[in-house]
Formats: sequence, structure tokens, C-alpha cells
Amino acid sequence: MKIMKKNNETIKSEIQENEGVSRRSFIAKTIVAAGSLAVAASQNQVDAQTGTGKTDAKTTADPAIGRRKLGKLEVSAIGIGVQNMHRKYDTTVPHRPEMIAILRAAYDRGITFFDCAEAYGPWENERILGEAIQPFRNKVRITTKYGWNIDQETGRRLPGLNSKPDHIKRVVENSLKRLRTDRIDLLYQHRVDPEVPIEDVAGAIKDLMDQGKVLHWGLSEPGIQTIRRAHATLPLTAIQNEYSMATRDPEKEVIPLCEELGIGFVCWWPLDCQLLTGWIDTETRFSPGDLRAMTPRFSPESVAANMKLIDLIKTWAERKQAAPAQIALAWLMAQKPWIVPIPGTTVMQHMIENSDSANVKFTSAEIAELNTAVRAIEVKGQRLPTGVLTFSGVEAPLKK
Repeated sequence: MKIMKKNNETIKSEIQENEGVSRRSFIAKTIVAAGSLAVAASQNQVDAQTGTGKTDAKTTADPAIGRRKLGKLEVSAIGIGVQNMHRKYDTTVPHRPEMIAILRAAYDRGITFFDCAEAYGPWENERILGEAIQPFRNKVRITTKYGWNIDQETGRRLPGLNSKPDHIKRVVENSLKRLRTDRIDLLYQHRVDPEVPIEDVAGAIKDLMDQGKVLHWGLSEPGIQTIRRAHATLPLTAIQNEYSMATRDPEKEVIPLCEELGIGFVCWWPLDCQLLTGWIDTETRFSPGDLRAMTPRFSPESVAANMKLIDLIKTWAERKQAAPAQIALAWLMAQKPWIVPIPGTTVMQHMIENSDSANVKFTSAEIAELNTAVRAIEVKGQRLPTGVLTFSGVEAPLKK
């Protein structure tokens, strides 16, 4: 049985024991050199954080990863989510200097799009990102989010949502301080507030834009009509929804609407919280407190049913000489040129692997074949716990 809550020695042992089936086994031959360089860079930056050595962080990112446009905002073809850098899903706390090193190494590899939120921590996530990007702040695009009802004095999570204009403005002021910056490149409403008209939200964002504190805005997991109303009031740059080979709901309405309106699309959980990496199998059990332990898709029965999709991904990984995660990410980028995945990780080697997914290419015939195969598989299990999913697809009230 594979337990997802482990100490460092257990993790090392299991990776060695499962080397033949882990996501790393598919790319061991192709990233050894890159991995060695990244580890060296990581150590330099860890030393910088601990005061034991010098840092020679680059000031210009490697452009090989490619660029994409979210509306008028140019970002790297793949971003990085910072969500778990303050605490992993299994509730363990990562070593902060290592997280700083991963983020800086991501920039060195060409990633210029970093995603966080005030709710992650809350607040600590923004502090980590703000510290990490200081050497190259003007070379990257950062996003954060508002919308949950978080006391701005104590950080206490209060019930429900809060997108009242005054609250939004206060959140932004505090986020700017934690991020150590004077502007937020892309600011999302984390979830639609069912008590605040989206026109009022857009008005608050417009005020912040006029002050130069926010450059672009977007919505996360909104209702379809709310997207239309928001965009008509103040043009949206991006919608951020869960989207992956396992969660294809946005293909029905949201992605077509984004294409119609010229709005970019950002994918959170593009690897379905490790499911699409091949790391999770029917023997996996999750520790108490891990969100996946409460999510129907990660029940033993659902995972067993969903192995058809995992097997398909592994087949293509062999075929393209790539890792399963790289196939899943490359598949997303092949859907539309304005779709940008933001996989998160707390492991340097996984960041390297994820960033290299931009180099995995499909011919038109290959992507048609893969699309047909993916869409023929019915994924079992609800994507989120019901208590979380209830906040998705909400329509903002009409303005009176």
C-alpha cells in the first residue's frame, strides 16, 4: 500500500523502489544533464537564502520554453502554481529555501508566469513568491486572487466569500506588500460572490487599474453568464478553471466562450493533483487532511476505473519518449494556442520535467488520434469534494 504522507527518507526509498513505474523513469535519459545543472542552481540559491554562499541568479529567462498570449498579456507557454509551497496536500510543510530555489530555477528555465492567491496559507504563499522573484520582478508576470472571506487583520478564514469593492481594494493593498511589488499583473476573482454583482466587482478592479496597482483581471470557476457580463463591463484577460485530460468540463461552454470573446484560458490542476503523472495507483491511500482523501475521484474504486486513462497516457509517453506528466501538459497546450497550464510542484526535478513539456510536440494527426482516445474514456469520480465544488459555476447576481 502506498501512503501519501511520508517523511523524506520514506519518499526517497519509495522513489528508488518504484523507479520503473514512476514518472521519472520515462525521462531519466533525457534530463540528466539538465537536472545536474538545475540541482547546482538550486544549491546556489539555497545557499543564498541561508547566507552560506553566493547567488548568481539570471536576470533574463531562457526563451526556449515559448510564449503565449492571454488576451493582450504575454506569458510563458507554461506557468507554475505556487499553491502548495507553504503546505503540501499531505499537510507537510516544505523547506522554504528549497521553494525559493525552485521558483528561481523555473525562471532560469524560461517560466515567466507565476500563480498564487491570498487564500493559500492564507498569505504565506504570496510571501514566498514575493521573496523568490525579487531578482527578476520586472521580467515576469505574477497573478494572485481575492474573493474568499478572510479577515484582513488576523488572516482568519470566515464563512463564505467576500467580493465587496472595499474588501477587494484592501486585499490588493495587502497582497502588494506581501508580494513586494507595486502592481499585480493579473488579478483573479477566486470564486464568484453570489451576493455581489459582477459589475460592482469590475468597478473596483477598474479603480485599481486606474491607480496602476492591477494591470489585467480575470475570473476563476465562474458561471457562463457572469463571464459575458464581466467582459462587457471591463474586458477580461483570462479565465482560470480546472482543466486536464481527466477534467474536460470547460470544453463544453467555457473554452468556446473564451475563443468567442478573445479571452485566454489558464488551467489549474492540469495534472489532476498527481493522478495523471502515473504516481497514484490502486494501492495509494491518502493521509488525514489531504484534500484527495475527501475527493471522490481519488477513492480506490475511482482510481481503479480511471487507470484506463493513465494507461493511455503511459502508452503515449513511451511513444513520444516523454514522461506521463509531460504528455498531459503537452496535450493541454495542443488544444488552443491561448491555453496555459500552471502545474504546481515542491520538487525541483518535477519542475524541470514540467517545464520541458513545452518541447513535446504532436502532429495534427497525432493530436487528433489522442483527442479521440481521451474523449472515449469516461472518467469516474467527482473532481472535488461537494463542499468545494459548490463554489464553482456560480452566477453573480444581477445589478439592481
